[in-house]
Amino acid sequence: MPLLVWSMLLASALPVFEDVTARTGIGFRHNSSKTTRKYLIESVSGGVAMLDYDGDGRLDLYFVNGAALGDPMKAGAAPDKSAPQFWNRLYRNHGDGTFRDATEPAGVRGRGYGMGAAAGDYDNDGRTDLYVTNFGSNILYRNKGDGAFEDVTSKAGVSAGGWSSSAAWVDYDHDGRLDLIVARYVQWDFEPDAWCGARAEGRRSYCHPDRFSPLTHIVYRNRGDGTFEDATRAAGWGGATGKGLGIAIADYDRDGRIDVAVANDSWPQQLFRNLGGGRFEETALSAGVAYDDDGRTYAGMGIDFADYDNDGWPDLFVNALAMQRYALYRNNKGLFEYASNSAGVAAITQLHSGWGARFLDYDHDGWKDLFVAQGHVMDDIAFSQPQVRYLERLLLMHNAGGRFEDVSARTGDAFTRPLAARGAAFGDLDNDGWIDVAVNCNNGAPVILRNRGLASGGHWLMVETVGTRGNRDGIGARVRIATPDGREQHATVSTAGSFLSASDKRVHFGLGAQSKVALLEVVWSSGVVQRLKDVATDRVVKVTEPSGAPAPR
Repeated sequence: MPLLVWSMLLASALPVFEDVTARTGIGFRHNSSKTTRKYLIESVSGGVAMLDYDGDGRLDLYFVNGAALGDPMKAGAAPDKSAPQFWNRLYRNHGDGTFRDATEPAGVRGRGYGMGAAAGDYDNDGRTDLYVTNFGSNILYRNKGDGAFEDVTSKAGVSAGGWSSSAAWVDYDHDGRLDLIVARYVQWDFEPDAWCGARAEGRRSYCHPDRFSPLTHIVYRNRGDGTFEDATRAAGWGGATGKGLGIAIADYDRDGRIDVAVANDSWPQQLFRNLGGGRFEETALSAGVAYDDDGRTYAGMGIDFADYDNDGWPDLFVNALAMQRYALYRNNKGLFEYASNSAGVAAITQLHSGWGARFLDYDHDGWKDLFVAQGHVMDDIAFSQPQVRYLERLLLMHNAGGRFEDVSARTGDAFTRPLAARGAAFGDLDNDGWIDVAVNCNNGAPVILRNRGLASGGHWLMVETVGTRGNRDGIGARVRIATPDGREQHATVSTAGSFLSASDKRVHFGLGAQSKVALLEVVWSSGVVQRLKDVATDRVVKVTEPSGAPAPR
């Protein structure tokens, strides 16, 4: 059956996401410790990570939490995470739809005021490690393999400092080891305690980021001995300050080197082109992604970097605040065009505010759809913009051949409830081939969405990469599939993207009526190219990097 016909059939019967939070046994509740002072950090946290920390083949969940704040904070005081209601929480997946709190035995309750998490195997021992970003010192948890993690932050030298937001594991210098890039937000602290809002009315609000200076993001190069060096300046990032909230990776110019995009809040977006030799060049302006189509900055928060139109070139999505429109940049062979209007995204998102986001083929029709976790940053936004809401419903935009339609109202009751959603992670929690979603909500309970799929099916394939010459996770590898009808899909192995969150590293493809994959190609970060033919579908395929000589770079 032709893919277009299949897509038309699916459009009349789309999958539903079921809110299964109550059945999972997850009792987490994010606590931002809201104060009358309206400290800016209260409004942004927190993230969520999907990772298989115990190696049983099932994705577990890690939620990042805030910390206790004084009202006001006394001079020299720090956020206090000692009380259990402020701990970050790790939940182990039992495989029957339920999860168990494993925070204490795993030793990952965190410290300080939490923001987000990044997952990756930085020491190539086959176990997923965890990096937690904070306002203040960050944390690197090394997975010991016995159900517990070890805090190796000091030894590794990756504490960062300032206000870290999202982070990405990526082998940017192609030496076979995952490096770490940390996006940072603004130069902010409890003092001076700036008053923002309507003073005459006595109504205090969160300050706009324009009030604060940008920060330099941090590049940590993995030495391979358990330690990292701060390579920010050496990598060419030292002079490129930003107000970073989201980070994503892809090889946007297809030169064989992985590039990095940063979503900035009320600041030009950034695109760091990998030049090789461990160096980058910031190219957002020349590539066409620094501003919207009117040449304006906007509140870039959530981000994803994937090929939504199946032309082989990774496109860029960055969401924003209400009245700004979410930004969709279509990649035209290394140069981007602002496609929000032509693709239908602008009209859908004019009044929305987005955070966690992902391109995902939730209905298996072979086209990547767009999920966005929403909610305005200002809890009193209705005073100044009555048409805008602080609490918002989740948004799902269905991709019909490159143009998007809002199908949220047809996707389940969970998409009708207003939330202060922030981080969102994506992956197949129950290993049934359909992508599920976990959302962390600011100062509230999370939402776990199970994709119930369709009775009529729609074939799928997931690819799990295992590196040998390159990093063990295969992060940065480019995956291409071709189906017997001559169509192709492309993806990058990554756990980064979204907002403050980490997703399943397994690459997922929806295949519609195609019951096999004619060609599966993996271009590893080492340069090795691997091809498998006539691959059976509706399963997870583990692809291990061969030990052959890499291609020249």
